[in-house]
Amino acid sequence: MAQYLLAIDQGTTSSRAIVFSAQGLPVARAQQEFKQYFPKDGWVEHDGEEIWLTTLKVCREALEQSGLNPAEIAAIGITNQRETTLVWDAVTGTPIHPAIVWQDRRTADYCTSLKAAGHEADVANRTGLLIDPYFSATKLRWILENVPGARERAERGELRFGTVDTFLLWRLTGGKVHRTDATNASRTLLFNIHKQQWDDELLRLFDIPASLLPEVLDSAAEFGATEAGLLGASIPVRGMAGDQQAALIGQACFQPGMVKSTYGTGCFMIQNTGDQPVVSRNRLLTTVGYRLNGKVSYAVEGSIFVAGAAVQWLRDGIKLISHARDTEALAEQTGDACGVYLVPAFTGLGAPYWDPRARGAIFGLTRDTGIKEIVTAGLQSVCYQTRDLLEAMAQDGAAAPSALRVDGGMVENNWVMQFLADILGVPVERPEVTETTALGVAYLAGLQAGLYRDLDEVASHWHRQQRFVPRMAESHRQKLYDGWLDAVKRVRSEA
Repeated sequence: MAQYLLAIDQGTTSSRAIVFSAQGLPVARAQQEFKQYFPKDGWVEHDGEEIWLTTLKVCREALEQSGLNPAEIAAIGITNQRETTLVWDAVTGTPIHPAIVWQDRRTADYCTSLKAAGHEADVANRTGLLIDPYFSATKLRWILENVPGARERAERGELRFGTVDTFLLWRLTGGKVHRTDATNASRTLLFNIHKQQWDDELLRLFDIPASLLPEVLDSAAEFGATEAGLLGASIPVRGMAGDQQAALIGQACFQPGMVKSTYGTGCFMIQNTGDQPVVSRNRLLTTVGYRLNGKVSYAVEGSIFVAGAAVQWLRDGIKLISHARDTEALAEQTGDACGVYLVPAFTGLGAPYWDPRARGAIFGLTRDTGIKEIVTAGLQSVCYQTRDLLEAMAQDGAAAPSALRVDGGMVENNWVMQFLADILGVPVERPEVTETTALGVAYLAGLQAGLYRDLDEVASHWHRQQRFVPRMAESHRQKLYDGWLDAVKRVRSEA
């Protein structure tokens, strides 16, 4: 019996592929960055063909590094940057426009008009989401309205829409399969999370032809099989989930109340709320955590648009550092009270503010402020934003978590993890395998392939690598956080 799993982790700045053993241990991995396009202020795009080609390349490289025969792969799981929107030709699979990335803000005015017309409450009741450019529906509508002939072609059934998971599945199966899973569907503003189906009223509101939409399956399901010529054998795709939900699974947060926070391009905190959707009073999102055997586990989520992207900006944008790993040593030299605050609202502010017109700023500069202080402020901004989310969850009545499970590229930075524990006043737990997004979708594929009996068996594979315990005085913690809140207030568009 095949005992290995191939996870495709198609992210915002890179495509990755990891081969896992049935024990949840990485055997081989490959990664490739791809270009980010910023055609106008607040616009963010990707080349759909580049997404596909880098994904195919890293899959082939990971399989080659593993030394495995492709027939030894029991299943593929696909996890992806969510909300990023693609529309492609139903025959050729060629995108008709660059992918509009989840960070993109071009539909802010349209979203404002929908809210002014009183639609947000109904949309939130159906989807668990807010009306914001972040989600897929307004991006999809923009493509239909702005690409010549797109709406007419959509009405004739000649086009297909999907988030990145759907697009990759289409390509992997040679255009035979047009499907997604419930977690990705729940991020589009078009999916009723209570009825678990595309919502006709929302399709009318956003003027989206139903023929564009993929079939929605459970997160562990028979999604289709790859064309044999792509990876050396026809391999079944048996798991699919948006990246943050995949990380929830990879962190084994299967009990209501458990919380994980992922630090990639953005930062996303998700709390499992069980079989009941919990409505936030503090502008957090109600979403599908995962759907297995037709049963939904819901979650509450806080979404931060810029986390690791702040470090990338420090490196590539203003060139204060050469490598992301340099930040830890600089922060250790600086300490936690440098007096500088960097608010990375490069594409607006996400939860709990939801202010698409806010813009980034640095406060507290003095004559002796240098590179290390600005870099440290960039790292701290990620932790302060996490505190924003935890505060919102607490105001919604959630008990303080006994620990916060963390993952993503930034969690390798010990200084950041200690400051995170300090500013939250909550222990932070880093797992042995920090590639939990890829691991989670591998687990989903393994569940469908029969490698695991149930979620309890999956949870048995989670192991803590390090625990960071708060050691900051409460008065100092609050003073630092108050400074952050003041900085955020200054960049708000309503300020």
